[in-house]
Amino acid sequence: MKAAQQQAQQRQRSFHLEESAKNAAEAIGKLLGKYGPRAPGSEAEWKAQLDMAAQMESWADRVETEDFPVHRQAFMGFIPFTVTLAMAAALLFWFGRALPGLILVAAAALPLVLEFAMYREFCDRLFKAYPSHNVIATRKAEGETRRRIFLIGHADSQYEWTLLYRLGGVGMKLVLIPAVVGLVICFAANLLRFTLFDLAGLADAGFLHWLFRIAGIALFVLFPCDIGFLFFQSHRKSVPGASDNLSGCYTAMSVLRELADADIRFPDTEVVVLLTGSEEAGLRGAKAYLRRHKNELKTDKAQTIALGLDTFRDIEHMAVYDRDMSGTVRHDAAVRALLKQAGANCGYDLPFASIYIGACDAAAFTQAGVQAAGFAAMDPTPPRWYHTRLDDMDHLNPEAIRVGTEITLEAVCLFAEEGLPAVPSAAATK
Repeated sequence: MKAAQQQAQQRQRSFHLEESAKNAAEAIGKLLGKYGPRAPGSEAEWKAQLDMAAQMESWADRVETEDFPVHRQAFMGFIPFTVTLAMAAALLFWFGRALPGLILVAAAALPLVLEFAMYREFCDRLFKAYPSHNVIATRKAEGETRRRIFLIGHADSQYEWTLLYRLGGVGMKLVLIPAVVGLVICFAANLLRFTLFDLAGLADAGFLHWLFRIAGIALFVLFPCDIGFLFFQSHRKSVPGASDNLSGCYTAMSVLRELADADIRFPDTEVVVLLTGSEEAGLRGAKAYLRRHKNELKTDKAQTIALGLDTFRDIEHMAVYDRDMSGTVRHDAAVRALLKQAGANCGYDLPFASIYIGACDAAAFTQAGVQAAGFAAMDPTPPRWYHTRLDDMDHLNPEAIRVGTEITLEAVCLFAEEGLPAVPSAAATK
């Protein structure tokens, strides 16, 4: 380990990380001053991407843009539908209409699970489409490309989470968790009543009578949380997104800049910075890129990996993300080990962490069969600035960008020099 750290220190002497972080913070400030919040598929998102693309022209051999349609309101647009059906199902339960209630609550849960939890494009086409874009900057290998590493950040910013801004992380959870629990209770109670009374023909008496009465009272008590869920997110006001995720974009861009400034070009490893659009609308930019390029990545002989760089602010919470997309996606063990090793070489013991609610762009790559993992530095509480108007320059942490750039650079160099680390088969199943 000591030898690896010494090699990393030797490599870092070629770079100017303090200056790079300072330049990144200044560039983020200028970008916010010119374009402000960048809702998915908005003109501000596109202009900010063009600005960042222009910055990378001198560091990359090729900078390209690709467009795709995004139905930006679909990702959270189901909320009024879900809440309305859930409350109607509760009312039907009170009046003993179990089967209609069961159907309604199942319909209410579908978009919540498929759109929000699993990031499927379940109801996208019910919403208006807008043009969104990806920016791809490529620094080629000296010779034949045998390895390729994607550094991915997203250029858009989320619509404001009103409940988080008004109530804080704990207050928001006190609204959302009971609302989801109420949905589960409503489904279970309607299913049980339909099974026992309508199918089995049992009488509503004794223990069952009190059980269903308690369920009905619980649903009544949780109604305010259902109503509160309606105000979870603004559908008009997007946030500055300085940390989430211009910090990730500029961490990726800083790696490219450092390689260019140090005149480092790897013999057989290509470095690609991908700045996606519409990540906050359900990873739509990453998914669009993969729809277009998945086959060529699979047929290409180059070993390809991806690092999802998303929000560098809280160094004490810096971690390698091994589980993603609401815990349903397991990232590649070797890429996780690469990031872990890079952190150790730079003097940081990075823990493994999970994204149990939400996702980062790395999840789309893992789902597409590309080896990937996430890397971020954010308090998972979440803090009050996250996805709110407070995510501005006052809350930006240039030191977190510096550390993120240092570790990402080390991961890139390790991959270029040694490839992915060998991982015992047991580690891949943990």
